[in-house]
Amino acid sequence: MNLSTLPTEARNPASEHIDQLSTLEMLRVINEEDARVAAAVAAELAHIANAVDAIAARFEQGGRLFYIGAGTSGRLGVLDASECPPTFSVPATLFQGIIAGGDSALRNSSEASEDSPEQGAADLVFHAFTGRDALIGIAASGRTPYVLGALAYARELGALTISLTCVADSQIAAIADIAIAPVTGPEVLTGSTRLKAGTATKLVLNMLSTGVMIRHGAVYGNLMVNVQTTNAKLVDRAQRIIGAATGLDQATAAKLLAEAGTVKNAIVMQKLSLDRAAAEAKLEAARGDLTEALR
Repeated sequence: MNLSTLPTEARNPASEHIDQLSTLEMLRVINEEDARVAAAVAAELAHIANAVDAIAARFEQGGRLFYIGAGTSGRLGVLDASECPPTFSVPATLFQGIIAGGDSALRNSSEASEDSPEQGAADLVFHAFTGRDALIGIAASGRTPYVLGALAYARELGALTISLTCVADSQIAAIADIAIAPVTGPEVLTGSTRLKAGTATKLVLNMLSTGVMIRHGAVYGNLMVNVQTTNAKLVDRAQRIIGAATGLDQATAAKLLAEAGTVKNAIVMQKLSLDRAAAEAKLEAARGDLTEALR
């Protein structure tokens, strides 16, 4: 295809003379363009909601969520996947990010890797991707061969396929079950999709993973009740979460956490006047859903 026709490759008239502006004026141009991103994402909320519900349904069937992309798109997918285990206390295998060129491409550019559709499919095979899983193919331009190959392979298996691009009516959208496309337009630096397109991609990925885990029972109100107490800051946060959910002061919440082992156990123990074993049984019966356990 003629790449010059892509909106993400077009010149932005607002920044044509950005190199001649004062530093403050330059930053104002960048900021004004960034302000357009949230509206572009808002226009895709219905599609994002469909994706959240479809991914959550796959989780209920034992499926996992994979992200795949090249360059900035791949890095953002790996970032989102890697943040889910500590945030929601889920296995690292539940959210998996794959980047063209492998993990070394997270630090060092590997642009040539994105040109092989066969490698996209091969990387899914290597990671034991199955038809029960869901795949988010991320490509700001909507035409990255590596991502196209991965999505095509996932479709053959019967997996859920989701495209995330920043252009309308893209090639990868055409082969995905659900297409998400916040149209962010020309970049301040022509073709530099780590800017507005990257910001839009991060916003959408935040919504997808957070929304899925809310649907999956990992959140109580707006509290991260699955948080892992793996350092001093997170222990303090866990104590404050228990306090917010139960009304206990932090010192009492700290004692309860030590006895309960987890935030969820502590909240169930306090609210239902149960010991740890009974609280764990309640949560197991509710498949870890705190709201359901408290009913």
